[in-house]
Amino acid sequence: MFEAVEFTEVRGGDEPDQRVIGTFADEIGAVDAVRLAKADFAESGSEDFAWWVVRQPGATLAQFISDSKSDKEFVLDLTTGQLIEV
Repeated sequence: MFEAVEFTEVRGGDEPDQRVIGTFADEIGAVDAVRLAKADFAESGSEDFAWWVVRQPGATLAQFISDSKSDKEFVLDLTTGQLIEV
């Protein structure tokens, strides 16, 4: 199982807002949901900063990362701890 999660920094807030977009049977479905959420965010015109991750439910390490200020997408190499652009 994989979950797609959106984080949004709210101006003046201490912690980012976190919203689980959905839980999916495979990583591909979760990544597709993140890409749709990112496109919706871009179309909204919001100037807030947001980022999205795909992870196993409850995990602290992400398997896919993307943010609102860049078109780049990353995966985490668990053997080295490095982000790798996809």
